[in-house]
Order: sequence, then C-alpha cells, then structure tokens
Amino acid sequence: MKTEKKLGIWMDHFNAYLIEFNGENGDEKGKALEIVREDTVHDPNKGENLIHSKEQHQQAEYYKKLGKAIKNYTEVILFGPTDAKVELLHVLEADRQFENIKIETQTADKMSVNQQDAFVAEYFSAHVSHSQA
Repeated sequence: MKTEKKLGIWMDHFNAYLIEFNGENGDEKGKALEIVREDTVHDPNKGENLIHSKEQHQQAEYYKKLGKAIKNYTEVILFGPTDAKVELLHVLEADRQFENIKIETQTADKMSVNQQDAFVAEYFSAHVSHSQA
C-alpha cells in the first residue's frame, strides 16, 4: 500500500510556502520550503506586450516549480488570499501526471509560519477523522 504523503501550500502569485504534514507520528509540524517567483522589472523602454509576455512566462515557471514539488504527494491543500491557488489547480488538472493526487483549495488570509503549520495540521487532521468515520 502506498504511503499517504500530504502537503499544504500557502501561496499567492509571488510566494509559496510548502508545509509537509507528518501527523501519523504525532508530529503536527511540517517542514517548510519557500518558492519565490521572480519579479518582473518594468523597463519603460520595453513594450507593454513584451513585459506582459515575460510576466506570463515567469508565472508559468513558478507554477511549474510548484508542480514538481507536488507530484511526490498523494494529497495537497492549496490555500492563500489570492486566485493563484485556483490558477495552479487548473494548470495541474490539465496535466495527467497529477490525476491521482487529491488537490483542494481554500481561501485563507496572510498567515505567519506558525499559523500556516496550524492550518495544515488542522486541515489534514480533520480530513483523517472524516474519512475514517
């Protein structure tokens, strides 16, 4: 039987904090990894279309990095204050390599690292108790 690996990702369009859930051993704290999207430097000498194209490319690269991290998990919760989590979900749903990973989204405010840890622990602990009930 495949071991359940669970991951929480607090994210917006520029930063993502990955928190691995290790609740089986009574350890509710995860290990956090940060992925940051490069910010576009707006050069007034470049056209608006070129700047927009570069921003889209950077966003795609950011989601690609997150996808690489997610593919090793069986269950993922994407949470944060912006639509970035839903955009990433759509990207992942379009890729067959993620079809066996349960991925959900929830809206959440800006959070400290401790609040993110607590959110992930509460989310997956509630999921375990619901699925066993």
